[in-house]
Amino acid sequence: MTRVIALLRIVPLLLMLWSGVASAQVAPLTLDEVLRSSARSAPQIVEALARVRQADGRALSAEGAFDTVFDVDARSRVAGYYDGTVVEARATRPLTGNGGYVYGGYRASRGTFPVYEDQAYTNRLGEAKVGALFALLRDRVIDERRTRRTIAGTDIDVARFEADMVAIGVQRRAVDAYQAWVAAGLRMRAYRDLLHLAERRRSAIGRLVTLGARPDILLVENDQNLVRRRALAVRAEQDVAGAANALSLYLRDEAGAPVTVSEDRLPEDAGALAALSIATTRAGPVERPDYRAVLARIDQATSRLTLAENDLSPRLDLRGEVGKDVGSVGLGGPNRTPLEAAVGFRFSVPLQNRAAKGRVAEARAEIEALGQRSRFLRDQITVEVQGIVIAVGAAERLAAIADEERQLAERLATAERRRFELGSADFFLVNQREETATDARVRLVDAQARIASARAELAAATADREALQLIR
Repeated sequence: MTRVIALLRIVPLLLMLWSGVASAQVAPLTLDEVLRSSARSAPQIVEALARVRQADGRALSAEGAFDTVFDVDARSRVAGYYDGTVVEARATRPLTGNGGYVYGGYRASRGTFPVYEDQAYTNRLGEAKVGALFALLRDRVIDERRTRRTIAGTDIDVARFEADMVAIGVQRRAVDAYQAWVAAGLRMRAYRDLLHLAERRRSAIGRLVTLGARPDILLVENDQNLVRRRALAVRAEQDVAGAANALSLYLRDEAGAPVTVSEDRLPEDAGALAALSIATTRAGPVERPDYRAVLARIDQATSRLTLAENDLSPRLDLRGEVGKDVGSVGLGGPNRTPLEAAVGFRFSVPLQNRAAKGRVAEARAEIEALGQRSRFLRDQITVEVQGIVIAVGAAERLAAIADEERQLAERLATAERRRFELGSADFFLVNQREETATDARVRLVDAQARIASARAELAAATADREALQLIR
């Protein structure tokens, strides 16, 4: 008995949990859910983010030009009159603010060397040496390695802007797919309601025909109308299935696999079509990633122009070096013991340098072309956004008219149906009123869908990341 009572107490809890799970499974699908899923798992977005990581890799590779390099060089005579052995280690680090470099090294030798290799001799503990080279004209402000680093860094920005454009496009299509599915579901419900009217009317007409109050032909006419309405409902169901299949490209599970949503998750009304909330203030062209990508490419072309102009300058490099032998005097003699310091310079000037002049002309032409592209894109964005705003306003006015038409058509259909039930209306007329009301209802759905589509297009045109669920 005690176990039975315990089970009776548990059963309500289990039923509550089951009902909660069931309600969660059939909860209406929201636009936010679709957008979050798409932003997380859409293959195009994942691919674009991989491109950003690829640009990060190229930037890291460009930084490698400033890596410290350590090398060791050793040489020993294994046969012949001389038996000298020399080992030299050196570390070189390029300067990040100049085209030169600094270095430090250590060299030690043993044995004898010929007179033409007298510089190989060191004291017993070897020689330590540090030095540097500084560019005074060419490569002082900019050089090839710093230009590559700058361009690689800008490539990251370009990749991010392109990834943003891909993500905006994907989210825009995800909104369209969701709204098409919702609109198809609302149309399907309208045609099903129309079908249910005919089905309910058939029972009433069947009773009247049985009683002899109405002719048999009326039942046949109603069946004909019923078949036509059933065909409309079936086509609408097919449209919903097709829209759900298209939506599965953007609605994905945690593993990234497409999910085909069932029709029991359709929202209750057209409010889902207005779920996209866009910013009240319209962003300027500078907010669009494609426009910013063009500006970034202008910066890259400017860097290449600066490098080409740098190559036209003469080269004047200043170098200095300090060395000191340590330890007891070696076979080379005592003249290596004092501190040694040396300075020098190198000067060269190009007499023609047509390669650099060609790069200058190429970079200037590229900057001009990109400038014109940015100008056109800025104007295009302005016109595009303004056109969408006009379309949104027109769609909202048409939707208001469609709603008014639907209300009037439903009033007429309700009145005609009541008259028919009272026996004072024609069967053809009542069917015509009902179908007209359904057509008005479908036209209202189509008008609401156009508003939703225009608002989604406006969100994409103004790069409204918050509305498209692209906030990182």
